[in-house]
Amino acid sequence: MSRTPIIAGNWKMFKTVSEAVAFFEAVKGKAEVAGVESVICAPFTNLPALVEAAKGTSIAIGAQNLHFEDNGAFTGEISGVMLKDLGVKYVLIGHSERRQYFAETDETVNKKVHAAFRHSLVPIVCIGENLEEREAGTTKDVCRVQTEAAFKGVSAEQAAQSVIAYEPVWAIGTGKSSTSADAQDVIGYVRSIIAELYDQATADAIRIQYGGSVKPNNVAEYMGQADIDGALVGGASLEPDSYIALVEGAK
Repeated sequence: MSRTPIIAGNWKMFKTVSEAVAFFEAVKGKAEVAGVESVICAPFTNLPALVEAAKGTSIAIGAQNLHFEDNGAFTGEISGVMLKDLGVKYVLIGHSERRQYFAETDETVNKKVHAAFRHSLVPIVCIGENLEEREAGTTKDVCRVQTEAAFKGVSAEQAAQSVIAYEPVWAIGTGKSSTSADAQDVIGYVRSIIAELYDQATADAIRIQYGGSVKPNNVAEYMGQADIDGALVGGASLEPDSYIALVEGAK
């Protein structure tokens, strides 16, 4: 089955609205490559301006988080209702920084995945082991637990539309990266978990990205692996030229 490669930039807590609009103007038309889906996941403050700027382009806009309730007394939170109303297509769920610093758990990740589907948003579900877990040889065990928990109660049809981002935590923003062979080994395993949970057709349909110090000079190597369908990119997605090169490297 042919899966469309997907490059998603995760801007984390960077860029003002004016900086975001300037970035988009710089990549418009250049980061739109046939056969590759380009996504920008930006801070909430930037989303309205980016959605507006993206009209008429093939670049999709994503949020970096959402609350699992549709509304309520949750000061500072943003719901799927709000994101859908903005015209956002994607939402990152369970990024390691959310798990590490903001008490995200496997249970809340699952609730957020359901919230995303409730509002026709595509979840990019982040999984991955930390350095201690990797050194202990439990990488695949960690990925299994996180994947099974995230997709609990999710239908096969929904799962097929989802994106999984395998991001070894020790490789995020460190300059260290998993080799393409290692990333393929883990991502192939994650795809086999989806096949167990659902069926082979669903496993063949779901897109699985690699993330962790992906740069223009190594993205093609990852994309050359059978089960790697794209990349979730932090730092290297913040500069227009770098983001364009990442998208071009995925084709």
